[in-house]
Amino acid sequence: MKQIKINHIIVATLLAMLMGACSLERSPLSNISDNEFWKDPNRASMALTALYRGEITNGVEFAPSDFWSYGGFLYTEHLTDNGFDRRGENAPYFQISSGKLLNNNNMIRIYWRAAYHRIVNCNRFLQNIAAIQQTPAIVRMTAEARFLRATQYHYLASYFKDVPLVTTVLTNEESNNVKKTPQADILKFCADEFKAAAEVLPSFNNLPASDKGRACKQAALAFLGRTYMLMKDWKNGAETYKQIIEMGENAIHPRYQELFWPKTGIDNKENIFYIAYLSNYFGCGMPQHLMSAKDNGWSSSNPAGGLFEAYEFKDGTPFSYDDPRYNPNNLGENRDPRLDYTIYYNGATFKGTTYIISPDSSAAKKQKLDYATEASKTGFLWRKYFNEERIEDITSYSAVTPIIRYAEVLLSYLECQLENGEPITQALLDQTINAVRGRNDVNMPAINETDANKLREILRHERRIELAYEGIRYWDLLRWNIAHEVLNGPIWGAPYPNSAAYEKSTKVVDPTGHFRWYVGRRDFRNPQDYSWPIPLSEQNINPNLREE
Repeated sequence: MKQIKINHIIVATLLAMLMGACSLERSPLSNISDNEFWKDPNRASMALTALYRGEITNGVEFAPSDFWSYGGFLYTEHLTDNGFDRRGENAPYFQISSGKLLNNNNMIRIYWRAAYHRIVNCNRFLQNIAAIQQTPAIVRMTAEARFLRATQYHYLASYFKDVPLVTTVLTNEESNNVKKTPQADILKFCADEFKAAAEVLPSFNNLPASDKGRACKQAALAFLGRTYMLMKDWKNGAETYKQIIEMGENAIHPRYQELFWPKTGIDNKENIFYIAYLSNYFGCGMPQHLMSAKDNGWSSSNPAGGLFEAYEFKDGTPFSYDDPRYNPNNLGENRDPRLDYTIYYNGATFKGTTYIISPDSSAAKKQKLDYATEASKTGFLWRKYFNEERIEDITSYSAVTPIIRYAEVLLSYLECQLENGEPITQALLDQTINAVRGRNDVNMPAINETDANKLREILRHERRIELAYEGIRYWDLLRWNIAHEVLNGPIWGAPYPNSAAYEKSTKVVDPTGHFRWYVGRRDFRNPQDYSWPIPLSEQNINPNLREE
């Protein structure tokens, strides 16, 4: 997302105009194409800014405002074995993947509305910009709008599956009678749009500094690759990701943590497409939600114990509580460095002070691990996206949230090659998964497994670790068709073997004897929970969208 100070009256007015429509154009703003605004080609870039923003909230958001807002993007980890929503098992977000998803779920309604809101505005933008003289700048903006529209259909097809495909400006009557389009046709549309956009968009290296974060050729190709993966078209997926690799413009950044920090997150060759908030102008409330009470936060988003256990020991062997290298007083000791880059835990230093969370600690100080205190419900919090610098305003933070990283490109290329039945060579492993694991500040042992079945599990594990809390895990679990296996059973938090209060405080005592805190449970249903139902509010308006 382009970093823009949204403080000019004309831009603010434009945003208000372009963001006024409801999903599927039920409040059409037909006068926009007739007024003076579109007669000035230079103002098209202002309209494009609104398309990039979508419904993303400025400041603190209390529900996911957009697929790309921090709440809408990162919080999908709450639907997986990577995270937990502190608001608990009755929260609408948690219910999406816990066997309680209904068509009146407010979270899926918000996602639906936000996606179609951006789609409607893209359709209007494309209709109006077509009447302007087609200069190179206008042609590029047209490609950007097509790219942005296709990304929203990509998300809708990923989660809702069959949805209306709307590519023109509709009247009220038309919008109330649209019909569902099969997922396969939606994905074909996305693939065609991403290919067309990639033909026009400038490459990553050809984006001027002022345009960093705007859609580039590699971003369109990466979404094209994701689309082919959903289609299980592994051959075309591999060829698409190979194009990005062979362009040679992107690389693994030497420092993992810097990819998610203000400033360094937007000035590297790995983050291909991202959302960059700007404090005091268009900041986000991520620190308010993610940080603990000691830093004036709400501890709203909690890493799960399953993610903590997934990080290997430094020599690449799986973690085990029975291994002498496990230190219950320093959970990051002897582990993959990405553990400490991603999460923190009881006794860890964060923002210059020690984080305390334990069944034995003070509820008054919001340091007690229980089921009532406004503190982490797993004993873990997220370090990713924060450096040690002081944050002036925790409700308006300059967060950088990558949507497409080169690390994902490399891992996806390997997956496509593997699933397409191509020979797995050491050279391919070194080019992909080992380049990710060999990052300077990670330096995990290289993978040399070439058996496809064994490598598949290694690769899926690596995606989980490398891309943790980046909005990828839920998408992966659904497309791999393993969500019903992974998201069933108890959810465990951090281990507390030295706690005097553990057995009397936890709702369920850990049967393994490792003193893990009990958090809750999921009961993902197969096949119901693999598809989100179309929101009841939409079905009530349009009978064509009703469930059969």
